[in-house]
Amino acid sequence: MQADEVEVGMRVRYPRTGTTGRVVALENGMGGLFAELDSTHLRYRVDQLVPAGVAGERARTTKEDLMDRLKKEREFLSATGFQDAISHTDQSCEGGG
Repeated sequence: MQADEVEVGMRVRYPRTGTTGRVVALENGMGGLFAELDSTHLRYRVDQLVPAGVAGERARTTKEDLMDRLKKEREFLSATGFQDAISHTDQSCEGGG
């Protein structure tokens, strides 16, 4: 993000660790602009942050989506390639290590 895009109260995410939080303070120092997050109380370089979505936001799945997914899994498990692969194992679940 650019320095002019960040403001106090904005939800941001630090992609390297997945840390998400609200900006509580902005500080110039050590050759750059840093934002302090409320979740960790650590400062992150503003150019390393990305905007975060709304807290608790989840992808919505419908019943039809779930039924399609289940149908695809059943088709995969009943396919001859999968059944052949299973028939060539002793099904001992041994890791070999």
